Amino acid sequence: MLALDGARVVGASTGLPMRDADSAFQKPFQKPIQDGGEDLASLYYFGESVLLPEYRGTGIGHRFFDERERVAAELGYAITTFCAVVRPMDHPLRPAQYRPHDLFWNKRGYQCRPDLECQYSWLDLGQTEDTAKTMRFWVRDRQRKDQ
Repeated sequence: MLALDGARVVGASTGLPMRDADSAFQKPFQKPIQDGGEDLASLYYFGESVLLPEYRGTGIGHRFFDERERVAAELGYAITTFCAVVRPMDHPLRPAQYRPHDLFWNKRGYQCRPDLECQYSWLDLGQTEDTAKTMRFWVRDRQRKDQ
């Protein structure tokens, strides 16, 4: 989905069934069910969400989640998940005004799952080569009563 200000794109957010996601994102869920794995067919994966800085804090991030959760539910997915890069608080690319999104995600019913991590590579700003980053998953299961 796109966030528009008139004809200007100011943000975007993606989602898709996990079975259609990159294999790196599928891998943490492919362990046996008794060991905490999930059936990929039961998962809806939220990919990227980006929003221009001047539009942050206006409710668009909530709307991105609302709409992706609505689509997942309409398609019959009770479990939604996404991952976030794991970086130290003093990482040189972390913005000076950075604040973690953990509280926001928890309020939406997502649980951090340190047992579900993957490696994914991309080119960071100022770098000349892709480097692998650790990505940690957050999971929400609408059928569970404890969420």
